[in-house]
Amino acid sequence: MNNLVLINLILTASIVLSPVSIADTAQGSTHAIKMSSFNLSSQKWQNRVLLVFAPSVDHHIYQQQMQLFQQHNSGFTDRDLVLVQVLATDKSYANGQLIDESSAANLRNRFGVDKDNFRVILVGKDGGVKRSDTIPVQATAIFEQIDAMPMRQQEMQQRGRN
Repeated sequence: MNNLVLINLILTASIVLSPVSIADTAQGSTHAIKMSSFNLSSQKWQNRVLLVFAPSVDHHIYQQQMQLFQQHNSGFTDRDLVLVQVLATDKSYANGQLIDESSAANLRNRFGVDKDNFRVILVGKDGGVKRSDTIPVQATAIFEQIDAMPMRQQEMQQRGRN
């Protein structure tokens, strides 16, 4: 239960706080945020990953996307969904944790997303791409697609019994 609470808090911070304010904290405060690498393969069979690629935090389509996610923190947590924000000219984050530039570059290369492009990519627990959008997408549409997956159906049955 504590992990779910922690994940929810991190997700809330990554959505509610703009990356600019988080980046300012990392650079201008004595409370430095630890930067780490993000490896997609380490998430396999553990979490689904929702990648949001954008040129910058100021990009209007990126801002629209993040607003669409704002009210859905519990939906992300319930579905073991890690939100990864990959920004070309700003800091990148995985569930609110600052990730290094080489991890962001590796994700861009792996999915073929140019620094000037916006893209939302859902990666399933099996590591496969389940959807790719070039315009903002409703969180509920992503949740409906996840909920229709056989693995998610099993999870809901198992969690219903616990």
